Amino acid sequence: DYQIKNAVILEENTDTSFVHIGSKVRVYDAEMEEEEEYEITGTTEANAMENKISNESPVGAALLKHKVGDVVKVSAPNGEYELIIREISIKKED
Repeated sequence: DYQIKNAVILEENTDTSFVHIGSKVRVYDAEMEEEEEYEITGTTEANAMENKISNESPVGAALLKHKVGDVVKVSAPNGEYELIIREISIKKED
């Protein structure tokens, strides 16, 4: 009940020029030499097994408002690391 009463209605944002909640973001981790794709969600939809990460998580927060080509620093328990944003897309609703 608390979640419904305090819900914020987010308008669907189809802008792919920057990262926002609802964006799918393909990033490159130079240190690990691998690409990863994340979907940025609100905290209640986050699911690490599906690569859905909260906008309040370290990676999600670091990616927000950045553009393709940006290098973002992510704070992790064992230090900082960098991700390069390769692509921003929007999840298509079925």
